[in-house]
Amino acid sequence: MQPILAVTVPFFALILLGYLAARRGALPLAAVPGLNAFVLYFALPCMLFRFGANLPVGELFDPVVMGVYLLCALAVVAFTVVTTRRAAGNLRDAAFGALVAAFPNTGFMGVPLLVALLGPAAAGPTITSVLADLFITSSLCIAIAQLHHDDPSASHSGDAAAARAAITRSLRAALGNPLPWSIGLGALMSVTGLVLPGPLAKGVGMLADAASPVALFTIGAVLWRSGLDAQGRPSAPMPMGRYLPVALIKLVLHPLLVWATALGAQAAGLALSDFQVTVLVLAAALPSASNVSLLAERYGADNGRIARIILASTVLAFGSFAAVAWWFGATPG
Repeated sequence: MQPILAVTVPFFALILLGYLAARRGALPLAAVPGLNAFVLYFALPCMLFRFGANLPVGELFDPVVMGVYLLCALAVVAFTVVTTRRAAGNLRDAAFGALVAAFPNTGFMGVPLLVALLGPAAAGPTITSVLADLFITSSLCIAIAQLHHDDPSASHSGDAAAARAAITRSLRAALGNPLPWSIGLGALMSVTGLVLPGPLAKGVGMLADAASPVALFTIGAVLWRSGLDAQGRPSAPMPMGRYLPVALIKLVLHPLLVWATALGAQAAGLALSDFQVTVLVLAAALPSASNVSLLAERYGADNGRIARIILASTVLAFGSFAAVAWWFGATPG
């Protein structure tokens, strides 16, 4: 356990540092969007590009890995919507609760953490899960959220059209996200054998090296900011029953379901290695993606509830993720 904690503690400590910096005012809240933009548009794309360029394409777009992970994500979405709709209050909030239950923080946190724990080969399955969540899981949950009606007496005849429009908007947003493009460009470099010129490669490497610490620090700052109300004050207390069960679905049910499904795939003779199973389970055991709170705010969901789910899953994952990594025998190099 000690070697695992030696890797995981610094990751969670940087999140805590960002949280405390924002809470104490050492980091102005006005700076948080700038940090987010730096990570999303510069540092993280360079990191994913570097992994994509150094890995075989088959490891980045493995259909069995994609199928197992996506099947579990869809099952978690369905289960969470059905079991938490009453606590959430409406279908829109239940859908975004399902998204944080099924969408781990693989982009900002998972890729560097799993690579640190398991080695560079962990990047392939982890990136596959990122693509599944960006394009499928988020699109589905946004479409479900669009089926909510504020007026119960309103006609529901346009539900199908609204869902299709929501999926289209979500897919467009995913295509506007630089992360899939950086992965694809890296894969192209891997296939063609091309390499960047020395100075350009050095600049990309410097930005890639900055991705992990800045992303983790930013997660903490985002968590603090998302817990504030419109006046910049801490939001009013909320019953734990409205958010804690979803955090537990994320940290307990999701990885268990991925493990069981992966074992079933292996038993069926599908090409899925034990190493890939470990990576997928650990990816599912990550806390909820912090950027879902931004989506919830954009689509009019209860962002206070979503922020509490993300915060609870992040705090609890400090212990639960290390326990899962220990159980699966992760051996940091």
